[in-house]
Amino acid sequence: MKKIIAVILLTLVFTGCGSNLMNTPTKKVEAMLNNYITLDSKVIEDLDETLLTETIMNNDQKEHYKKILKRQYQNLSYTIKDETIDGDKATVEVEINVYDYYKINKESEAYLNNNIKDFTNEDGTKNLTKYNDYKLDNLDKAKDKITYTLNLTLHKTSDNWVLDDLTDVEISKIHGLYAY
Repeated sequence: MKKIIAVILLTLVFTGCGSNLMNTPTKKVEAMLNNYITLDSKVIEDLDETLLTETIMNNDQKEHYKKILKRQYQNLSYTIKDETIDGDKATVEVEINVYDYYKINKESEAYLNNNIKDFTNEDGTKNLTKYNDYKLDNLDKAKDKITYTLNLTLHKTSDNWVLDDLTDVEISKIHGLYAY
């Protein structure tokens, strides 16, 4: 009988502690980043909504760009560096390592400026379709990576930690597009 009671008590202790262990600022940040890595349906839904607002790409280019960003997400790696809790507010410092798409964008712009005739229509206007295809092809071949630091903030509601909305800077870092 004592063994049964001991097993029940241990189960209750570990079950109770287990739910609290998953409700830490660090665990919430890890869950969010893992949603990117695993291409969670909400991440893909947000990506699709963002691509709908893209006006300088045609539909094929948008699909190509979506594929490029999905590759970025799946190859994102991270290291939690610190967690600071101050009452009902917290900050988690995390380093992420992503493809350096900013560098490729800058190189593509430089190539465009130096070879403008390659991207110009007969009437002298810029051929954005050709330029976008060129840039997307280069993004698709990215191999160089960069490390960024994110300081993600959270707040506590009742007994639950909630990640604050990501800033534009944090999103651009996850996408590898942050200007350094």
